[in-house]
Amino acid sequence: MAITTERVQIPQAGGSFGGYLARPEGDGPFPGVIVYMEIFGVNAHIRDVTERVAAEGYAAIAPDYFHRSGPGVELAYDDAGMAAGMKLLGQLTADEMIADAQATLAYLRARDDVKGDKIGAMGFCIGGHMTYLTAATTDVAASASFYGGGIAGPQGPGGGASTVTRTDGIAGRIVCLFGGKDAMIPSSQVDAIRTALADADVRGEVVVYDDADHGFFCDQRATYNEAAAKDAWGRVKQLFAAELRD
Repeated sequence: MAITTERVQIPQAGGSFGGYLARPEGDGPFPGVIVYMEIFGVNAHIRDVTERVAAEGYAAIAPDYFHRSGPGVELAYDDAGMAAGMKLLGQLTADEMIADAQATLAYLRARDDVKGDKIGAMGFCIGGHMTYLTAATTDVAASASFYGGGIAGPQGPGGGASTVTRTDGIAGRIVCLFGGKDAMIPSSQVDAIRTALADADVRGEVVVYDDADHGFFCDQRATYNEAAAKDAWGRVKQLFAAELRD
């Protein structure tokens, strides 16, 4: 499917922040999908994922939620990029992340080419955490969280309650995807997410790829796992097709 792309500004109280928008050619309206970045910013990989989502028939947007501390940053998948990204990650707070999610949803719903009641979210690493937080605090219909770090950690971003304690706020369907070799996300935290979803009677699924590590979906990282990435992408397409299409 032919697509178009553009850089956009997402309005928010006191100003705006950047986003990368990809959408099918034509008038639409199309279902919408938010694509949340890793700590490396809205870089080439995240733009590629956003375009892949658009090619499936969705208006997809990758918001820059580092806009307060590192607007427009694009980091490489190396030690320097990791260090810089972790510094920016440490400055996030749950309230600001939720505000950015709400602003991005409002932006999509204000567009004539987006179906406002058919919006999903997906994201990677801290973006996977952001996806879970969005699912728990907004009305997105479907969410795919890839190796969301810290969801079941001792506290949420910036302190306060752990994000997993918000699970009963998830009204849509969610799929959480993890690598079995991911040392950054203990299996105990994956189990806690699985238990929380079940206890809250959420339409949710936890998938663990035993041979995959953190970052397995990104073909620019040494931990890329083609088999896991292919299966996960198939699950995402099925999820969005089932929940976001009429």
